[in-house]
Amino acid sequence: MEFLHTMVRITNIDASIDFYCNKLGLVEFSRKEYENGKFTLIFLCAPDDLKLAEQNRKPLLELTYNWDKEIYTGGRNFGHLAFSVQNIYETCQKLLDNGVIINRPPRDGHMAFINSPDGISIELLQKGDSLEPQEPWSSMENSGSW
Repeated sequence: MEFLHTMVRITNIDASIDFYCNKLGLVEFSRKEYENGKFTLIFLCAPDDLKLAEQNRKPLLELTYNWDKEIYTGGRNFGHLAFSVQNIYETCQKLLDNGVIINRPPRDGHMAFINSPDGISIELLQKGDSLEPQEPWSSMENSGSW
């Protein structure tokens, strides 16, 4: 397992870049706008981690700006922790066998979500290419929120 990123939602890109980059000292690593989803993702890293980020190794801080305005309460602005795994199906099965609810099953062979006992959302991503969809995952319904 490899730690990938932590995501926080932001309400103002300029103010957030000013805080995280100009004041805190992080550097902007990448930025992409998703018109269909109406959001912007900005990935930051610590200056000392820039070489790791360039080698497609993490850790990164993901700033998510949703174009539709929302007031975040109750920690909703904190998104999730993300880890890559060697085999998403095996990882999810092991978690399920140990009593962990799979909130968003890996129907696509690539991504799943679970929650910690304290309700922290954790994203699991298949390392490399997505696996072929397979049962029981491809027809498993979502459970709860993540």
